[in-house]
This record gives sequence, structure tokens and C-alpha cells, in this order.
Amino acid sequence: VSFPARGKKLVPTGIRIHLPPGHTGLIWPRSGLAAKHGLDCGAGVIDSQYRGEIQVLLFNHSDTDYEIRPGDRIAQLLVHKVERMDFVQVDCLEDTQRGGNGFGSTGS
Repeated sequence: VSFPARGKKLVPTGIRIHLPPGHTGLIWPRSGLAAKHGLDCGAGVIDSQYRGEIQVLLFNHSDTDYEIRPGDRIAQLLVHKVERMDFVQVDCLEDTQRGGNGFGSTGS
């Protein structure tokens, strides 16, 4: 599969899996491909009910085309146990020291 510079591509893997109930799979980039070639993965969440082929959404952030060959390791799957919960809508939340401060608010 030819992967153009600054492009994105949904890459089929030929892999199907059966995750146990209560687990989810997260598709993550491989650090070497990211550092050396600028390849990164997009959103990839696989729930335990999914039975289709796993596909990887890849982004090429570099200015160079990249060739993906059969058998290349382009991503990794992290399997996590998930908790199901019911959320309750409320009118207001308790105050905390952090409050609504977001990015960069916890110090360096």
C-alpha cells in the first residue's frame, strides 16, 4: 500500500479478533514509526461485540511517501478492562481546587 506524504489512509489488517466481554481494544501508534517516519494512528476503539476486520486509520505527517508492505507492524492493540456505569445528570458540581482550569493548569 502506497501511503502519500501528508495523507491519511484506512489500512486493512486482515485480522479479526474476539475480545472478552467487559474489555475494549485501543489501536495505538508504534513509537518507531512515529519518530522515524511521522506515521500516526487516528481513532481506533474496538468493543467486545465487533467481529469485523480490524482497520487502522494512519496519518503520514511527513513530507515523504511511505510504503506499507504485507506483514509490516503499523500499529499496536492495547486491551483494557472497561467498567460500565450509569451517569446521573446534576444541576451543579462540587467545587474543587482545580475547578474548571484545563490544559497546563496542574503545573510543569
